[in-house]
Amino acid sequence: MLINPATAPHIHLARHRMQQGAAIRLLAMLLLGSTSLMASFISQAAIPVPNPPVVQARAFILEDFHSGRVLAEKNAHERMEPASLTKLMTAYIVFSELRSRSIKMDERVRISTKAWRTGGSKMFIEVGKFVTVGDLLKGMIVQSGNDASIALAEHVAGSEDAFASLMNNYAATLGMKETHYVNSTGLPNPEHYTTANDLVLLARALIRDFPEDYQLFSIHKFTYNNISQYNRNKLLWRDPSVDGLKTGHTKSAGYCLVASAKRHDMRLISVVLGTHSETARAQESQKLLNYGFRFFETHRLYTANKALTSTRIWKGASEQLPLGLQQDLYVTIPRKQYDRLNAHMNINALIMAPASKGQAYGTLEVKLEGEKIAVRPLVALRDIAQGSLFQRLSDEVQLLFE
Repeated sequence: MLINPATAPHIHLARHRMQQGAAIRLLAMLLLGSTSLMASFISQAAIPVPNPPVVQARAFILEDFHSGRVLAEKNAHERMEPASLTKLMTAYIVFSELRSRSIKMDERVRISTKAWRTGGSKMFIEVGKFVTVGDLLKGMIVQSGNDASIALAEHVAGSEDAFASLMNNYAATLGMKETHYVNSTGLPNPEHYTTANDLVLLARALIRDFPEDYQLFSIHKFTYNNISQYNRNKLLWRDPSVDGLKTGHTKSAGYCLVASAKRHDMRLISVVLGTHSETARAQESQKLLNYGFRFFETHRLYTANKALTSTRIWKGASEQLPLGLQQDLYVTIPRKQYDRLNAHMNINALIMAPASKGQAYGTLEVKLEGEKIAVRPLVALRDIAQGSLFQRLSDEVQLLFE
């Protein structure tokens, strides 16, 4: 659940003379104006979290989108064949090209013989004909067309081999250290592999970086050349909270699914690899998503670029340096344990000007009943230049007495 800034926890800052840091305490109280809400909150007991469900898959992972916390996993770093989940990276690159205006949705793409002849799932485009980038994207995402994927790869990079090199560059940028691509489709190749962990990184990047294009993954049906095909992600029909992402299947990879669902303000991503059927990949994915939503909740504790505290800066044009976070801080915790959160700030003892915006001058730690669940750098929220000669000398004298 995303906390409204108006009801966010208050921060209490305790300062101690010449200490190495400063402490803060999170209070998990909602606005006092709602007596009934407070009574309900106080009466609620923490919900015990059971072990994750048994998932019949070679590998899987369940992760919260905002906090990045892994809620369940098995063999998440084991090398696996991605099959058509490869097309998630193909889509990411095409979305990037569209954003940079290197290509356009209505741009016409001439279909090559290679794209037309490719086996496996098809959009049923015809050699020598022209198809728009937008239609090819839908054919690749909804219909999982290998022909559409190759057509897009050739249009972006000139050849599929060149596009595969581009895919590996993007994978490295996204931190996908356990992935290597040799094609845009996911057709089997010994050097074409990934992991469940890398796939969840890619899914998060798609949702985060391209929120407008992401809606393509929720399209139920697409018709091209008078042929209608339905999205193979069965969860789109079964669970209204599911809005993506992609299925995959080959004989060697088994049946795979990367799914994402949003309930209220909490979004989860599941990756299930190597199940035995279309039904199984949907059922096992649903197990994971239901488990995550039932037993966990996600909170935004602090907003990026908002001062959490200010600290003394010496020999500067200003005496106070505002400190905060560069990114919103989300935590995913067991349900009804929000009041057990505790946070602590460690701030550098002596900070001298000049100070640069974004430079770290301490850390923020968040714990749940003594267990550390988040650590973030506390950074300067603005530049502070050196003070005048008089200010520097004055501070030098004060430091002698301190």
